[in-house]
Amino acid sequence: MKITSLNKENEKHVYQAAQLLVEGFKDNWPEAWPDLPSALEEVQECLSDDRICRIALDGQGDVLGWAGAISGYKGNVWELHPLVVHPRHRRQGIATALVRDIEEQVRLRGGLTLYAGSDDENGMTSLAYVDLYDDLLGRIRDIRNIKGHPYEFYLKLGFQIIGVIPDANGLGKPDILLGKRVVAWK
Repeated sequence: MKITSLNKENEKHVYQAAQLLVEGFKDNWPEAWPDLPSALEEVQECLSDDRICRIALDGQGDVLGWAGAISGYKGNVWELHPLVVHPRHRRQGIATALVRDIEEQVRLRGGLTLYAGSDDENGMTSLAYVDLYDDLLGRIRDIRNIKGHPYEFYLKLGFQIIGVIPDANGLGKPDILLGKRVVAWK
């Protein structure tokens, strides 16, 4: 596997990255990119000069996964968005390698923190379908993964839950925010 920047002139890779968004999110987040045109639009946005856009390629040069990052807070903080691996190639270390690569790209640009928002729109954690304003900190402390929500993947990579946006996606459908400092504390 090779990780490299996605080049907007490589139509094959742009198309494959868009296909991954549709395929990779259809089971748990089908409204994110419901079709190829919306996914191609997302890929094009990720290719702008103020973003990071990296792909993992197999030996034949096909896209196995991709990750992007969006700068904020004057370049101090970057949002990991999106992160997707083809469903047939999951649990092979591709997402981990992509996140580690994005961390390095953020460091090279002077970034301090990388964060990700990970929605729970369908009851994947104990934070869904409850009133989070009733003891928010306690509910975050006692979070349980009910249906394979990806927040545990981020925790394994050193991220921490840094917040929750209750009702971000509708009543009882929060966005779980995970963050990680990518430089050493002085």
